[in-house]
Amino acid sequence: MDTIVVQGVAVRLNGVDGPELSTSAGMAAKQWMADHLRGKTVTCKLNGERTYDRWVGVCYVDGEDIGAASIAAGHALDCRRYSGGRYRRLETPEARARIVRAGYC
Repeated sequence: MDTIVVQGVAVRLNGVDGPELSTSAGMAAKQWMADHLRGKTVTCKLNGERTYDRWVGVCYVDGEDIGAASIAAGHALDCRRYSGGRYRRLETPEARARIVRAGYC
């Protein structure tokens, strides 16, 4: 899951390559994200870019980078093209085996 909705605004998590929702990994990632964010305040630092009608940025909950947390939890991969590799060390071997990395990453 690489997109969240914050106060009605869709935000693409910069540098995060999440599985498609049509896959079991995607559904698990969506559930994890909902549980992780439920009842918490999310803040985002948008970079001014848009992709497919979504703003792009890094979002935080309780000071924690949500993209980093989802990758460390095994629900997404680093998209080096956009992250510069900042999340690569957080990828789990299980996620690398289960999630198909997007070709543009």
